[in-house]
Amino acid sequence: MSTETDILVLGGAGVDTIVYVPQLPLPYADSYMVPAIETRAGQTGDFVALGAHALGLRTHHIDMLGDDDAGDLVRALHRDRGIALTEVPLPAGTKRAVNLVGPDGRRLSLYDNSRSQEADRLPPETVGALAAVSRHAHVSITYPCAFALPTLREAGVTISTDLHNWDGAEAYHEAFAYEADLVFLSTAALVDPEKTMRQITERGRARAVVATAGAEGAYQLCDGELTHIPAVAPPAPVVDSNGAGDAFVAGYLFGRLSGESPQRCGLYGAIAGAHACTVPATGTDLIRRAELLTLAAAQGSRADE
Repeated sequence: MSTETDILVLGGAGVDTIVYVPQLPLPYADSYMVPAIETRAGQTGDFVALGAHALGLRTHHIDMLGDDDAGDLVRALHRDRGIALTEVPLPAGTKRAVNLVGPDGRRLSLYDNSRSQEADRLPPETVGALAAVSRHAHVSITYPCAFALPTLREAGVTISTDLHNWDGAEAYHEAFAYEADLVFLSTAALVDPEKTMRQITERGRARAVVATAGAEGAYQLCDGELTHIPAVAPPAPVVDSNGAGDAFVAGYLFGRLSGESPQRCGLYGAIAGAHACTVPATGTDLIRRAELLTLAAAQGSRADE
């Protein structure tokens, strides 16, 4: 099969309004004075695509967008960064969210769930054609993408997904968890992370599961063996955790598509995620390949000391 795309990203396109607040949780008050309120393009699929592209991977993004100002922001983001975008009309309008960000960089996201409708679908023929010329597909857990999983499997492309803060029980996530070859998720809502990680491999197709744990690093289950991925110290003060998980995914997939070991992939993910925490949510500055490799080499040297 001839490929022209390294990573096909499905779903997760949208617009966030960023509000920096004095603390989280935010106590009730009639009003707050905040430093700024800014709306910019970029949700989970956008940031995985941006991160992969910044690392030199040939990237293509497909999702549903509305014919509205928010959709124009998403289109402009991809155009300005040189990332191929295939858009499908979204009748209810482009997906929106409001992110409250505390002084320590923690985030609380409020998603507008009115944008998703029962009839929303990515055309199978379009997904199949894109998958046929792609090395890998990363699938966001947005509603239309669940229906694209059989098409991707039929095309023979490897699949990854990010379950985010899945609790290990919510049925909606299961189609993604059990159809992907590589599964990412957060430990935030898991009572027993290892149990859930093993559940994913036992019930599904995944050969590898990676659970990110913030400042504790991450945990990786590969071929039945659970290992720890150490956290990497951010290169600058932490200002915002928005996009850190997506950056981790992009760094990990860069390693995987470069033929690196699972341990090396985890290191790349940790470095990319730490870098993302130093970038304000109102920006979209992703780590580049040269910087990632330089920092990875330095981490390796310290490990050998």
